[in-house]
Amino acid sequence: MSMDLDAPVSIQPAPGMGQQTAATILCCNCGAPIDGTSSAGALCYDCIKLTVDISEGIQREATLHWCRDCERWLQPPNHWLVASPESRELLALCLRKLRGLQKVRIIDASFIWTEPHSRRVKVKLTIQQEAFEGTILQQSFEVEYVVAYQQCPECAKSYTANTWRAVVQVRQKVPHKRTFLYLEQLMLKHQAHRDSINIKEVKDGLDFFFAQRNHAEKLIDFLNSVVPCKVKKSQELISMDIHTSTKSYKFSYSVELVPICKDDLVALPIKLAKSIGNISPLTLCYRIGTSVNLLDPQTLQTADVSTPIYWRTPFTPLTDVQELIEFVVMDIEPIGPAKGRFLLAEATVARASDLGSNDITYYTRTHLGNVLHPGDSVLGYHLTGTNFNNPQFEALEQNSTYADNIPDVMLVKKFYARKKKNKNRNWHLKRMDKDDGDLLPKKQDQERMERDFEMFLRDVEEDTELRNTLALYKAQQKARAEKMEGVEGAEMDDTETEGSEDDEVPKINMDELLDEFDELNVEDEA
Repeated sequence: MSMDLDAPVSIQPAPGMGQQTAATILCCNCGAPIDGTSSAGALCYDCIKLTVDISEGIQREATLHWCRDCERWLQPPNHWLVASPESRELLALCLRKLRGLQKVRIIDASFIWTEPHSRRVKVKLTIQQEAFEGTILQQSFEVEYVVAYQQCPECAKSYTANTWRAVVQVRQKVPHKRTFLYLEQLMLKHQAHRDSINIKEVKDGLDFFFAQRNHAEKLIDFLNSVVPCKVKKSQELISMDIHTSTKSYKFSYSVELVPICKDDLVALPIKLAKSIGNISPLTLCYRIGTSVNLLDPQTLQTADVSTPIYWRTPFTPLTDVQELIEFVVMDIEPIGPAKGRFLLAEATVARASDLGSNDITYYTRTHLGNVLHPGDSVLGYHLTGTNFNNPQFEALEQNSTYADNIPDVMLVKKFYARKKKNKNRNWHLKRMDKDDGDLLPKKQDQERMERDFEMFLRDVEEDTELRNTLALYKAQQKARAEKMEGVEGAEMDDTETEGSEDDEVPKINMDELLDEFDELNVEDEA
């Protein structure tokens, strides 16, 4: 066989052989065929997962600091946050503690259950990262956190003498607690006391302790918006760093409320009475808001004494609600136009204690013409024959213009005959948790506090405007049912005697009451 070197050679591919578009090589580790144009490092995907660790540089162990007293977690550098176990807040805190996560992409993160007493928190992370060009790896691993105990500054401060940073001392120089009972309900409704660390009850008021100064100033702003008061500020140096000139102070705020309450009889200075609308100096306080609202029962004229005007010329009430006397309406006749809920009327009254012993009656004008009828009982102030140690009233008696206009009786409000203490109300009020101090109140003080609270509850029932500013809650049905079963036999005997007395007592509709959502629970029926 001869070979011709000059013979033409065909470049057409042999039949049965296709065109190869990619080069195939073998993995240098396991020998698996792979695409040589896209493989990185001559490794297959399985070998890349086995040999390349994308979580390198990420911590596998870390420490979480937890305060056992307040159950808060430390978020560096000095912020303490509240987070329940296996919550989103705690998971975010755990991820912030890890270094190196900014270089990878987090796909998933979840908690792994651990024993509660083990002081360990485990988190499972799934991340992605590009290992080589065109190769993206996904990997899951666990991170273990050790829970270390560390006391927060607030709890550490509670074990020292400097437990508070600011205190608000609210005072009112009156012989009863009705104003503070009303103020307590306003604070509960608007949550004005939620930042306080302690509330202490003292003789003439309340002390509110705060860990921060701005919390105390927030309470003062609330008090200025609801009651007329005067604020004084003082500060005391606790410690000082001579190297950095850093000083630490304790702040005390003294808040004095005006010593005038609702239904008090007030004798205004004559000059002040002329400046606020030429009202009669002898007036009744019918409401306390951001100012003192006064009413002249003889003419139904009203006037407001603002806080700056009052503290410029302060005055005390002539007498308070503890001096109210029960009268019986013998006759009443409306004579004037109505002004709001008031109606001017002329009434003839007699003291309830004088009935049957003498025939002394008193003629007066009153603003209660729309609620009083002949035979009703009414509470009022008996001015005839009463000695008042008050310079404003003495000036009023010596003045020729106003001396003849002083009435014998000043009627205040209608009196409803009811039991000594009503325990069957369908509503109740919430109370604040207060510290009574080391010494428990005396028995007479406890009785006086219960009497003031019962008077306040009656005012809430009788005054619609007062009731609209408070949050009233429905009474517990279970407790009421047990109480009704226990006293059912006793109430049957008293129905005839007390039923007629309670018929006229104002009632509060169920539509005005709120449900206590804190006490609602779901019980599985057997």
